[in-house]
Amino acid sequence: MKKIILSILLLFCITFPIKSQESGTGIGIMLGEPSGFSGKKWLTSTSAIDAGLGWSFTENGSIHLHADYLIHNFDLINISGTKIPVYFGLGGRLKMKGGNESIGNSIGVRVPVGIVYPFERSPFDVFFEIVPILDVSPDARFTFNSAIGVRYYFK
Repeated sequence: MKKIILSILLLFCITFPIKSQESGTGIGIMLGEPSGFSGKKWLTSTSAIDAGLGWSFTENGSIHLHADYLIHNFDLINISGTKIPVYFGLGGRLKMKGGNESIGNSIGVRVPVGIVYPFERSPFDVFFEIVPILDVSPDARFTFNSAIGVRYYFK
C-alpha cells in the first residue's frame, strides 16, 4: 500500500509542474493540534486565505474550524537560491464540543506564524505553523495551536 501511495505522489510530481508557492488552490492534511484537513487559496503572489477543519484532542475533544488571511515574505530565508516563504496572518476559529452540549464551545482570534517549503517542480508544499489564539467567547483565554501539513495544489 505504501508503494502505491508513493508511486501516485511521484506521478503527480512529474505530471503536474505547478509552481505551488504563488498561485492556485491547495488541499491537504495537517497533523498536530488540531489534526484534519487544510486548504489554501492564493489571492496574489504574497497573500492567501487558508482554512482548516479538524479534530482538537484537548479538553476531551472537539471539532475545530478556522480561517486566516496570510501574508508571505519570500525574502527572509534563502537557502541555495531557494526562497522559503515565512507567513503571518490574522483569522478566527470556532471550536465545538460534540453532542448537544454548548458548554465548551469557543470563538477565538488566531495569529498564525509559519513557514512553507514549496516544491518548485511539483504541486505540493509542506508547512509548519504556530498559532497563538485569544478565545473571546465564552471567556477570554489565551492558547496555542501548532501543526505540520502537506497540500496538493490545483491550477
